[in-house]
Amino acid sequence: MIEFTKKLLIDKYKIKESVIDLSEKALEDVKDEFYRYDSIREYNQLKVLNAFQEERISESHFTNSTGYGYGDIGRDSLDKVYAKIFKTESALVRPHFVNGTHAIGAALFGNLRPGDTMFSICGTPYDTLHNIIGISKEKNVGSLMEYGVKYRKIDLTEKGEFNFKDIEKVLREDESIKLVHIQRSTGYGWRKALTIDEIEEVIKFIKDIKENVICFIDNCYGEFIDVKEPTEVGADLAAGSLIKNIGGGIAPTGGYIVGKEKYITQASYRLTIPGIGGECGSTFGVMRALYQGLFLAPHVSIEALKGAVFCSRLMELAGFEVLPKFNDSRSDIIQAIKFNDKDKLIKFCKGIQKGSPIDSFVECEPWDMPGYEDQVIMAAGSFIQGASIELSADAPIREPFIAYLQGGLTFEHAKIGVMMALSNL
Repeated sequence: MIEFTKKLLIDKYKIKESVIDLSEKALEDVKDEFYRYDSIREYNQLKVLNAFQEERISESHFTNSTGYGYGDIGRDSLDKVYAKIFKTESALVRPHFVNGTHAIGAALFGNLRPGDTMFSICGTPYDTLHNIIGISKEKNVGSLMEYGVKYRKIDLTEKGEFNFKDIEKVLREDESIKLVHIQRSTGYGWRKALTIDEIEEVIKFIKDIKENVICFIDNCYGEFIDVKEPTEVGADLAAGSLIKNIGGGIAPTGGYIVGKEKYITQASYRLTIPGIGGECGSTFGVMRALYQGLFLAPHVSIEALKGAVFCSRLMELAGFEVLPKFNDSRSDIIQAIKFNDKDKLIKFCKGIQKGSPIDSFVECEPWDMPGYEDQVIMAAGSFIQGASIELSADAPIREPFIAYLQGGLTFEHAKIGVMMALSNL
């Protein structure tokens, strides 16, 4: 580290010298991991560039439609670019999705009918899906279960692997299963994200038993972390948020769904209405940002991933339990740190907030956030509100008090933020 950088970190940001020393050791340990992820970044950048060129994207696609939005070539061509990247028949990419949960909800509601069963094979899904399914503690008005859609789930094994025996048992005994839900990312769990190889294996296993079941992937936090996406290994549908990986830190809002055309069409009818679907919807002048964010996404996603790898090694050297380890195979940008202590958890998140470019002067506190069953603390001083591709950390206030760190538009910022968080302890 350059001496004047070290001086600034100590004098201005009150980072302890012991933390700086640990960070130097951590950086040395993660060199090989960084080199490997740089190779993935280059491949995915080429993949995105190729999709732009094949669709002949030009400035004319940076449209600003109004009203109904019929014939918006920017919107319609972006769908085609996404379909090429994910190697799918169709895509629905819209600023009208308010978040990734909204996109996931449209895919589920669009393709499930009364009497059908949604089958989760990774345990209980992420907290914000509980209201969609109808399993939250709240009054589940408008949920899938209220509309007569049934829900079943089985947990992963203690090792965080698919329970193939129980999956087969449920699939063979329950003819009503229409859709299998697979959550790639960790969510608020203590497990590693599911790798593309693991997803491919379980989809093949499911299809051999029940060929026509829809295999749906919650792909949030996972885009561009591997050289393949879930739809390239058999997934029928995948969905995610534009203010996570694939928006590149530039998309101001939105979500996407990719997959087989018939399932995308059904999902589009939930976004708008039957008979109109994706043919309507003005884009308010955001198309340039959606295209540019997508182009930058392979680079930014790996910057965030490097931040997670560094955090893992630094916090492990500081004596905390982490998952995944710095040299584990990764499939999302999330780093979990177990504190076993409420106060330490909160101090860590507050340290991330102090290291933010926006709202660094505020104190984040646990609060009753809509869609979550426990109080949640969220540190996120971001240019785009709630953008978790920007450096952020959040945690439900429940034992064993695990913080989930993600994001970082640049590795350098992620590194500084994590060092400040550790110093804040």
